[in-house]
Amino acid sequence: MTAMPLSKGANLPVDASAVRVELTWTAGPGVPEVDASALLLTAAGRVRDDGDFVFYNQPQHVSQAVRHLGKQRAGGAVTDAVEVNLGSLEPAVERIVLCASADGGTFGQVPGLSLRLLDAGTRTELARFDMTAATETAMIGGELYLRQGRWKFRAVGQGYASGLAGVATDFGITVDDAPPATPAAPAPATPAPPTPTPPAPAPPTTAPHSPPPPAPATATPGPRLTKGEERLPVDMRKRLSLRKEQVAVSLRKHGATGVTARVILVLDASGSMSFLYSKGVVADVVERMAAVAAQLDDDGEMQAWTFASNAARLPDLRLGELPEWLRLHVRVGQIGLFRRNKPPKGLQDGQVDMRAVGIQNEEQKVIAQVRDFVRDNPAAAPTLVLFFSDGGVYRNAEIERELREAVEEPIFWQFVGLGTSNYGVLERFDTLPGRRVDNVGFFSVDDISTVPDQELYDRLLSEFPGWITAAGRAGILRPGA
Repeated sequence: MTAMPLSKGANLPVDASAVRVELTWTAGPGVPEVDASALLLTAAGRVRDDGDFVFYNQPQHVSQAVRHLGKQRAGGAVTDAVEVNLGSLEPAVERIVLCASADGGTFGQVPGLSLRLLDAGTRTELARFDMTAATETAMIGGELYLRQGRWKFRAVGQGYASGLAGVATDFGITVDDAPPATPAAPAPATPAPPTPTPPAPAPPTTAPHSPPPPAPATATPGPRLTKGEERLPVDMRKRLSLRKEQVAVSLRKHGATGVTARVILVLDASGSMSFLYSKGVVADVVERMAAVAAQLDDDGEMQAWTFASNAARLPDLRLGELPEWLRLHVRVGQIGLFRRNKPPKGLQDGQVDMRAVGIQNEEQKVIAQVRDFVRDNPAAAPTLVLFFSDGGVYRNAEIERELREAVEEPIFWQFVGLGTSNYGVLERFDTLPGRRVDNVGFFSVDDISTVPDQELYDRLLSEFPGWITAAGRAGILRPGA
């Protein structure tokens, strides 16, 4: 059954709980590719963040209520589709704009372009809107909107000569080929001039860059002197020294005095993290974690990854370069709007092009990369992964599979939730059966910037020592690790 076609501006009620929006056109020589996309808007007519844009480079909204399904071809007809589960939309979403963009030409070159609204369950056609255009490279085909508690559909047909980027920016999406501005690190950004003698020299019996001997279980050592520490700005060096003392106290509380470990840092760079990056919260977290690495691993380096839709390894964090590392590498993800690989503008040596990282949560990808690194770079000491995310976890089966497979590897995964969002399987891992040892820790905090250092380190290191003991007994760790 074919629904009556709608004219521009016409609307109708939508009674289906889930709908499928299809763009269809006729392929042929010189016909550009057409892509469907959707923008989730609040009552203010704006997105909340870049995660509210669903398109080919970000095919699923974090709520899973809106999905880009991709193209299908049958003969000369091509279809690109978006599916919307109206019953699963977050309460803040009151409007969904349904867009089309032409890649490699204008809509005047696209014959037979139409938008079909279908009941996703029965595939019954609810509405059809035939669109015409000339020089436009993007269009708003239609919109789903709430009116007095009921969803309706309107045929819009508004064209844009500025392409998909023009549509996106009109509704609050950040579209910029240059990397986003890097927030300044908290505390001092200008290093103090080096002094001939560090303010806290090592005891004369200990070489500055030599690893200290393992401390006996009854010892209460202070912080280790770490390579590069003397090059830090004075007040950053003072904070580091105090924090290393606090890390040592936490280790002693949990019976782990003298333990060494390779520390790996993982930072969520998804779109919902933008506020925490812009306010310097993430940079402060990195500085606090540098003290953990400095106390557990005296080589003055920490491996680091960032992730969103994809994962990317960051340059190693060397303690003496901490201020510059914060400036260059603590950055939120960014939408990659276009398929073609334009050379990034303004990237400095070693910086990751955050367009390739994207803004959606795909934790399983970075977990897999870290596992590969540890497997390819064996170390005498176990590995502690400090993994920070604000939630939005939805790849539960894939994440669980990666972490279950990692049980037999010398890695402890400590997840820290930044806020009260959905953390999915990470919150439940402690109770999941079928593992020889518990290799995952998790806790979340409402606002990590208000958590005192000592409390943070106590929580961060509470399960790691117990895992070392259990993993040693299970033969996962080599003797002496």
